[in-house]
Amino acid sequence: MVETKKKGRRAPRTHRLVIALNDEEYKAIERYVLKYKVKNKSKFVRETLIKTILKQFEEDHPTLF
Repeated sequence: MVETKKKGRRAPRTHRLVIALNDEEYKAIERYVLKYKVKNKSKFVRETLIKTILKQFEEDHPTLF
């Protein structure tokens, strides 16, 4: 698992990631943000992306059986 905090301390975000969306993708995100009253869009996108990545890592993890 990725560790980003030590007892209440946040790791500074020093890396920038820029993505481009088409009109439909952007509208879908905007609809979601409005419908579910997302207050911090950046945090929402970041957490959604990381959850998806960690879930995939967990599914791809080798098992003994």
